[in-house]
Amino acid sequence: MGKLDAEQREDMPKKDFAIPSEKTKGNPEGKGAYPIPDEAHAKDALARVSANGTPKEKQEVAKKVHKEYPEIDKEKRGTMQDWLKKPRREKK
Repeated sequence: MGKLDAEQREDMPKKDFAIPSEKTKGNPEGKGAYPIPDEAHAKDALARVSANGTPKEKQEVAKKVHKEYPEIDKEKRGTMQDWLKKPRREKK
């Protein structure tokens, strides 16, 4: 997976983010979240949202990633519902 620098990320179209840009309390500049321009970034988005995302974000990211990259690890991920029920890690 290639590292995205700030300029590359800024130039990415909305469709390359699992959660498109929108201004929220946690994202005051309205930048997109969880970039998925390729399969490696899509897998990383799933891992990151699993650890840090809200249930709504988990559902949105999973839906978008599996729509764009249906071949990602179907055997290991189980059903989407099982994945969405995983508890978030507690922050220390």
